[in-house]
Amino acid sequence: MTQENTAENSTSDDTEQAAMIQSVIREISHIATLPEITLKIIKLVEDPDSTAKDLHNLITNDPALGARILKVVNSAFYGLPGQVGSINRAIVLLGLNAVKNIAIAASLAKLFKGGDICENFSAKDLWTHSISVAIASRMLSDKAHLGLPDEAFLAGLIHDLGIIVEMQARRNELGEVFAKLTAENNTKSYREIEQEILGATHEQFGAALCRSWKFPSSFAYVTGYHHRPMDLPYEKRTLTSIVHIADILAKKLELGFTGDVECDNFNPEILEELKITHDMIDEIIEALPEAIEETKMMMSGG
Repeated sequence: MTQENTAENSTSDDTEQAAMIQSVIREISHIATLPEITLKIIKLVEDPDSTAKDLHNLITNDPALGARILKVVNSAFYGLPGQVGSINRAIVLLGLNAVKNIAIAASLAKLFKGGDICENFSAKDLWTHSISVAIASRMLSDKAHLGLPDEAFLAGLIHDLGIIVEMQARRNELGEVFAKLTAENNTKSYREIEQEILGATHEQFGAALCRSWKFPSSFAYVTGYHHRPMDLPYEKRTLTSIVHIADILAKKLELGFTGDVECDNFNPEILEELKITHDMIDEIIEALPEAIEETKMMMSGG
């Protein structure tokens, strides 16, 4: 086969895969999607002409979401002085972007309710892992003075969104992936097995869903590259690198489902880029378990 033919076949395969991924994303949009109010909030905050008043008006139309946002704002997570009793005050104190991220996080919790897929995996384990990575990402962002605490939290929360897509749209095949992953003679990574059985990886499904939901491009990078942040250009990988480190941290502490985490050790180049030291990581490891319990309570119910 000539080099030209190989290139044509590769392009054809890529096109077929992209079409398959889009078909799965369309399928999931009928099963589990973000509430319309959350999509409106994202659109509004991304619009440079929108104001705090616009956001306030939108949220007051959904009392349940408003109550959820106030619950988060008044939690130890934000450490604000005194109780915040109104959405308006929350927006003034935290800013439009933070309130948008809280609304998305509150909406996402519902997507992680899917019961047990098989003996080795349940949606609850994925939720525990996602919350753990979210908190670790926020802590890493704070330690490194990156000024991205809310983005880092949300990025950690959604990093494995592609597995949610697989749960919703390809449940039986996902069971096969876990069976193969935990087989005694398995030598392949989670992503290699996904590629074999599902025809794409959770990174690809997650990035496609982020684009479908019109999330900022930084979140599509996180879902699409959290196992390989160095594949992204330098200026686009900060958030993804934070989540990558947090993902390994969660694996080291065995927090929830970590079968897809391929690295056991931190890449020194990524730590250097983020200015993250091993002392900082030790401090996070110590603080993480308590923070996880607090956050789980904060984000459940209501």
